[in-house]
Amino acid sequence: MNPMRNVFVEKVVVHMGVGESGDKLTKAVDLMKTITGGTPVRSTAKQTNTTFGIRKGAPIGCKVTLRGNQAVSFLDTAFNIVEKHINRSQMDRQGNFSFGIEEHTDFPGMSYDPQIGIYGMDINVVLARRGIRIARRSAEQRKLPQKQKVNPGDAIAFLKAIHHVEVL
Repeated sequence: MNPMRNVFVEKVVVHMGVGESGDKLTKAVDLMKTITGGTPVRSTAKQTNTTFGIRKGAPIGCKVTLRGNQAVSFLDTAFNIVEKHINRSQMDRQGNFSFGIEEHTDFPGMSYDPQIGIYGMDINVVLARRGIRIARRSAEQRKLPQKQKVNPGDAIAFLKAIHHVEVL
């Protein structure tokens, strides 16, 4: 098979929304650092919501972007937590998919601590094929051919073959 047609995990973005800054957010950042091994970046509120006491620009969550082997190993662990099942509705038209983990205590080595509490997280996975750079480079940028784009069928085949994940 042509190596340019192989699908791979371009990046995995792990997001933890806390809803407020302060002590709760610093605990979430520390947890994220422990679970993923990456350095978290704080995410800010896009708009003010007086009902929840959130101001525009206030830090309300954190996220980590993982690439390469680190992303694949984290993804394997996360798939084991969700019992290697994802729904077809969690996929978009480009073959990217997202799923959630309700409790951080599901990860190996993590236990419940009443001082910390329980945090959930969203995991977003971006799949790609080699050659995607032609659409993103600044010099001589070109449109990516349709056959080089990842579609949901390619993503499902990739998940079954490489990660042994069943798409319902």
